[in-house]
Amino acid sequence: MFKTFMNAFKVKEIRKKLLYTFFALVIIRLGSLIPVPGIRSAAIKDYLTNTLGESLGFFSSFTGGAMEQMTIFALSVTPYITASIIIQLLTIAIPALEEMQKDGEDGRKKITAITRFLTIGLSILESAGLAVSFGRKGFLYDYSFWTVLSMIVILTAGSSFVMWLGERITERGVGNGISIILLINIVSTFPNDLQNLYVQFMKGKDIVRLVLVGLLIAAVIIVTVVLVCMLQGAERKIPVQYAKSVRGRKQVGGQTNNIPLKVNTAGVIPVIFASSILSVPQIIVSLFGVEASGTGGKILRALSQSNWFSRTTPWASVGLIVYILLIFFFAYFYTAITFNPMEIANNMKKSGGFIPGIRPGKPTQDYLNKILNYIIFIGAVGLLIVACIPMFFNGFFSTSLSFGGTSIIIVVGVVVETMKNLESQMLVRHYQGFLLD
Repeated sequence: MFKTFMNAFKVKEIRKKLLYTFFALVIIRLGSLIPVPGIRSAAIKDYLTNTLGESLGFFSSFTGGAMEQMTIFALSVTPYITASIIIQLLTIAIPALEEMQKDGEDGRKKITAITRFLTIGLSILESAGLAVSFGRKGFLYDYSFWTVLSMIVILTAGSSFVMWLGERITERGVGNGISIILLINIVSTFPNDLQNLYVQFMKGKDIVRLVLVGLLIAAVIIVTVVLVCMLQGAERKIPVQYAKSVRGRKQVGGQTNNIPLKVNTAGVIPVIFASSILSVPQIIVSLFGVEASGTGGKILRALSQSNWFSRTTPWASVGLIVYILLIFFFAYFYTAITFNPMEIANNMKKSGGFIPGIRPGKPTQDYLNKILNYIIFIGAVGLLIVACIPMFFNGFFSTSLSFGGTSIIIVVGVVVETMKNLESQMLVRHYQGFLLD
């Protein structure tokens, strides 16, 4: 790996991209350490830790700890991610957006501009909610209109600046700017999580138990990463045969191709959506000071991921069942809006292509639907396994981990994609790349 990076730095163009990306990420991490003026940072951190619990860990990993510290980059890329997902979903409901998506480069620029405006709008709403809520709870030194306004401006500007840096990394850096920022935020929480594991399971233990526990933790991490790699790379290739035809004096067609169907077509979207929906009730209750007791309190505890595998709250497994159903629903829903078997079947029929043993047209569409439903189920089960491994340790052993299956999937996916981008650039210059080591 060291040799690979040395080869990358020998290429002037790639070296500039790597250095540009590095300094942009340094700015991101520095901004995540500067608190918003006029707030009681320690009090806010204690409050969020005590009230949000597992939900705070979910947002903390996505913001690199900036949310609990309430820094100028507290919102980070979360408004942009939310805006992007909303725009993707709206392309199905709004024909104008669907036309833009199919309109090539010009359409892509228009959708990007709409996403930016929506990101700013979401940032204003989120920062206003935080400012008013913290002001009412006495976490602002001076709860006034100008203090709230300044907090809204600072948090919105911070989120917009992070979005801008992400776009610059995409254009002038190694690419996938927003994903790389999300990656560095998640990775920045790993040392603290490993320290928590050490303090809880290894500190003060005899050498034999220390080694055994260390090996077990390493094995769980390695197995999880391997499962994620398998899930991200798995695909079902559908063979397609094109009929031969004669045009003039030339014979065209007759070649064999394939349609690659990814097992995990929806990526981490189902996990993010399911976790976000289950976090909404607890966030509303916590931020707006609503009292939840009796049955309402039990429902909130059941929706908290930290209670799903707890030995003291077996009834909280109801929340786990809801989580599983949501993941399956969003896996099928997101795939349905991003992959259209009818369109694929029609395009194959027009170009003279067919799946061996399957008639063109409606039979091909039905066959693709059948295969797609099968592999989506496998992908959703894989997502559940990866997502539930950290939850099991959080609940059964009462550990405090900010990252989960979602974070690991994102980290592995972004690293593999970035390596492939650099690999393609280095192979052009006849250098040995990442994937050839």
